[in-house]
Amino acid sequence: MSTLTMDTRCEALFVSNLQSSQHPAAPAVRAAVRRTLQNLGVNDCAARVAQEFGDHPETAVLRMRWAREAIQEAYARQ
Repeated sequence: MSTLTMDTRCEALFVSNLQSSQHPAAPAVRAAVRRTLQNLGVNDCAARVAQEFGDHPETAVLRMRWAREAIQEAYARQ
């Protein structure tokens, strides 16, 4: 899983059950990404992100911003 791009990780976190309000630590973010990719795969994650941006663009932007920040922090230390 170390060859995944930042975008792929962001998409997986975006569609995961993890919430920004939980203020998850890096291990929880990495676990959510791993679990989501195992359950859905890369293509389904991307499709779900696209659907959310189409259906709820105002909230999708905020969630993706959080996902990008969380991924940068969670994987910066690896």
